[in-house]
Amino acid sequence: MTIKVLYEDNHIIVVEKPINVLSQGDKTGDYDLVSMVKDYIKEKYCKPGNVYLGLVHRLDRPVGGVMVFARTSKAAKRLVIQIKNQEMKKKYWAIVHGKMEKEEGLFVDYLKRLENGNAIVTVDGKKSSLSYKVLHYLKGENISLVDISLHTGRHHQIRVQFASRNHALCGDQRYGINDKTQIALYAYKLSFYHPITKELLEFSLDFPTIGYWTKFTV
Repeated sequence: MTIKVLYEDNHIIVVEKPINVLSQGDKTGDYDLVSMVKDYIKEKYCKPGNVYLGLVHRLDRPVGGVMVFARTSKAAKRLVIQIKNQEMKKKYWAIVHGKMEKEEGLFVDYLKRLENGNAIVTVDGKKSSLSYKVLHYLKGENISLVDISLHTGRHHQIRVQFASRNHALCGDQRYGINDKTQIALYAYKLSFYHPITKELLEFSLDFPTIGYWTKFTV
């Protein structure tokens, strides 16, 4: 599988994560994005032995979009600090069931990850917040296209926060209606400060053109 590289230097590499590819390896043994990027670096730069690659954030397996990896431990530590301080900005498109009560808003919940891998809204979880804006609503199909700014990066956060308000993501086979289609969630923009030069970097991808996405244009 060929990966799309959006940016690379000696400190970081930014790529497009394909849908249905693991961010990192798990018990399935399926080829994952970390391995793909390591293989890319090893081949392009003729690197012998193991290649260092710092995974600083993740996308769920069915979700595609922009991801940044660190090529040095120093860069990894500084990117993690940016995430902790909410300096790394993540933007998503999502298609959800139903019509949102408000055209834009803020969701604040406390999420807890369960042993089975699911996440739930609970009083003793970790604070999780996002803001959204409705871009389009299709009355005939009763679905909405929303633009999401993710303020925290909890496990399955977007999926759980919308599902808990009866607006499950289209195609979400875990928290929504099992319609056996690709989940309509896409990480289309990522911005952060370069861990060494401090320059503000921003990367974005085009609107998807498969599945539910074909019903909308942006």
